[in-house]
Amino acid sequence: MMKKIGSKLVSWIDERFDLTPVRNLLQHKKVPDHKHSMWYYMGGITLFLFLVQLLTGILLLLYYRPGEDSAYESVRFIVTKVKFGWLIRNVHSWSSNLLIFFAFVHMFSVFFTRAYKKPREMTWVTGFILLVLSLGFGFSGYLLPWNELAFFATKVGTDIVGVLPIIGEDLKIILRGGEDVTGATLSRFFGIHVAILPAIFTVFLFFHLLFIQRQGMHEPEHFKKLPEDKKKYIPFFPDFALKDILFWLIVFNILIFLALFNPWELGLKADPFAPAPVGIKPDWYFMFMFQTLKYLPAHIFIIEGELVGILFFGICGFIWLLIPFIKMKNQNLLDKIMPIVGIIVVAYIIIMTIVGYLSN
Repeated sequence: MMKKIGSKLVSWIDERFDLTPVRNLLQHKKVPDHKHSMWYYMGGITLFLFLVQLLTGILLLLYYRPGEDSAYESVRFIVTKVKFGWLIRNVHSWSSNLLIFFAFVHMFSVFFTRAYKKPREMTWVTGFILLVLSLGFGFSGYLLPWNELAFFATKVGTDIVGVLPIIGEDLKIILRGGEDVTGATLSRFFGIHVAILPAIFTVFLFFHLLFIQRQGMHEPEHFKKLPEDKKKYIPFFPDFALKDILFWLIVFNILIFLALFNPWELGLKADPFAPAPVGIKPDWYFMFMFQTLKYLPAHIFIIEGELVGILFFGICGFIWLLIPFIKMKNQNLLDKIMPIVGIIVVAYIIIMTIVGYLSN
């Protein structure tokens, strides 16, 4: 009965919108099958976690009230009075962290498999921008509960922005809505988090997925060198799609486990007149930068050490964005250097993050 109804519905839509391109895509799209195929699923997991963020964020918006006198109380109401509100908030918080984690994994897997090379330069660029926007989601959303830790972490973060030359102080005031972190800051971060960033993210996500769809999955060098009769492919639908969904289910189970057994603490309400908590630290995805800035001296020559650190990370990020466009006369040498650079970057991020959590 349901199959008959479904068939009639598809026929009705097909008569009006011509589903031939979609049918051809599902029937003919293939995915390379090789020893590194597992990394293809990292992008799908990241997309799945974004959808979880979107759904849980909409549900939280039903009860959340931005404002210096209402934000903390509304979050407390969600976690104590609303049925399963505590679960939705925990899932939203943990999926945010997992989203950024898998976005990093996806980016480095693309880097090490050299999937950023021609003709996929713009896929890399849009993917990197999506990672930066994800970090923006994390930073802007952190303040919304208006608790003590979020308040002072935002103060430290916006102070760092203020160190930038020429535009830093103005940018800090724009972010804060004034000289200090106040209710105006909360309102601005709320608008950034639920309106501005999602709109920009959706545009870049659309183009990122479009580029992947048009160019297909990247084939690594060792796969390209195989004779045609030795190359293995699997159909995108249903084989690859079902495996992708299986990974989604695994990640979803991990997410629910974290939400149930390691809940996100609300803490104390923010008090601008209270002293900052001892040993305040940013989220793990900012820790390596934060720890680096701590090690820099107050001044390097005549320039503030903090400014040198910020410019260093900014330049490194810009170079990382342009990796697909970097060329050398000796391209083989560049291909040998790139994996070493990637290993150094990954090792640096991991080591500095661990050191940051272990240090006082």
